[in-house]
Amino acid sequence: MLGAIWGAMPGTMLGTVLAFSAATAHAQPASAAPAALPWQRIELGAPNQRYAFAIYSNKPWAGDVAHTRGVTTAVLIFHGMGRNGRGYYAAAEKLLAASGANAEETLLIAPQYFATADADKAAGFPQWRGSRWNSGQDAVNWPRPLSAFEPIDDVLAALADKTRFPQLTRIVLAGHSAGGQLLHRYAVLNNIDDTLRAAGKRVSYVIANPSSYLYLTAERPSATSANGFARYDAAACPDYNQYRYGTENLLRYAGKQDAAALFARFAAREVIYLLGSADNDPQHPQLDQSCGAQAGGAHRLERGRNFIRYERHLAGSSVKLNRRAYEVIDVGHTQSRMLGSQCAAAVLFGGVVEKQAGGAACRSL
Repeated sequence: MLGAIWGAMPGTMLGTVLAFSAATAHAQPASAAPAALPWQRIELGAPNQRYAFAIYSNKPWAGDVAHTRGVTTAVLIFHGMGRNGRGYYAAAEKLLAASGANAEETLLIAPQYFATADADKAAGFPQWRGSRWNSGQDAVNWPRPLSAFEPIDDVLAALADKTRFPQLTRIVLAGHSAGGQLLHRYAVLNNIDDTLRAAGKRVSYVIANPSSYLYLTAERPSATSANGFARYDAAACPDYNQYRYGTENLLRYAGKQDAAALFARFAAREVIYLLGSADNDPQHPQLDQSCGAQAGGAHRLERGRNFIRYERHLAGSSVKLNRRAYEVIDVGHTQSRMLGSQCAAAVLFGGVVEKQAGGAACRSL
């Protein structure tokens, strides 16, 4: 269930054409990396629809393919609401060193999203209103519709280029908090996953402590229902099943997709949930308090446990779920401790638990 799915390489990768600008040193945004850290401006998109995007990475995207020819694993780490890609990259770099994995064979990438509040330090980059990037909404300053999911599509399509990455077989996408929300919805809605797996890439999504989830039916957790789930009271929350919490009025990126078909496809994708056992504060300052989010539970731990049960409820005995789920013991809403936990070591970098002996312990759900 958790193994790679192998197949023939298609002639093109979703027709995506990508071009990367030279990796250059830039004056860093105040919330991004100092000059010592490897921030790169890259270009993504088809030739007539290119756009700039920012990443932190341990290898240059442009230039000699010798830098990437030996890469076997790519790990993408997505920041949270604070848009602190620098901090997430630095933490991931330390985790890579501690894991025992071969750093020369590992491409580490931390994408950097910008909000309109960053306009003075993000000239020329797509920007999103508030935290709407974490649900895949379109940038507000771009001349064409540009979903926050599209840079992920384009980076993944680039990784499938066998000229640049002939040895790459494994791609891991990991996000904590708002980054977990982004990845959860992306894992449900993207159309590139099946193509990558057919090309021999094992694609995994590591979703840690998101504030809310995308439900694929009108049901929500219920203490009174015999099976634990029931249609939610729309009188109490009229919009509870609207996207970003449900599948009504899906965003432009998703197009018109049937919810049952979405679940069947999502069930087959390799998803690993990480929940902090102490991330249980219903008044956490960054917790989504909307009624659509609260329909899933009172706090992140409860919402995560409920969604894992919900997936199993939907799958029943007829759908095979490609899932692993862990609680990280005595850890709250802290990305470094969540991704530095013992269970995350093997998930992210293929390391062994013994190498992460100082990390928090985990229990399977």
